[in-house]
Amino acid sequence: MADNPPVASPTEPIAAGALATAAAAAARALGDIARASNEAAMAAQAEVLRLRVAGTAKINALRYPRALAAQETTASLPEDQRDWEIGLAYARAAEPPLELARIAADIAELADALARSSEPALRPDAVAAAQLAAGTARGAVTLVEINLTAATTDERVAEARRCAEIADQAAAHALASL
Repeated sequence: MADNPPVASPTEPIAAGALATAAAAAARALGDIARASNEAAMAAQAEVLRLRVAGTAKINALRYPRALAAQETTASLPEDQRDWEIGLAYARAAEPPLELARIAADIAELADALARSSEPALRPDAVAAAQLAAGTARGAVTLVEINLTAATTDERVAEARRCAEIADQAAAHALASL
């Protein structure tokens, strides 16, 4: 009988980690495409985006568990202060997914540029990276919305949605270039 893989605890940012992995993979692929196409500046940009994803994932891994624990850690506070602290913890937890949406939009736009300028044989790979980035941005919107449930009109939700739209448009533009 095969061993089952360990199940992540509910305090780990499971979806955010998967989205960060996807965004990092897209950025890494774009770096490879750019290097193969002798596009040094675009390769450097792809690496910067990959590093931004890694940093954002680390911050998320710290903030999300704190938000989940806020209910327990604030239990002894007066109700209004407890609500404030819990809201603050979730607002902080919304920041890394919002940043991931921003980065994913940047990755999709770089992918669009590479789909137009890279070696012809690599252009479908750039399109695939754009589509992966767009999916990441859409997934990040959901995480921002969930963390900001008390503030459905919050500008951060609107910004995350705009980032996803930018990423979707870049992916569609890249696809149209094939």
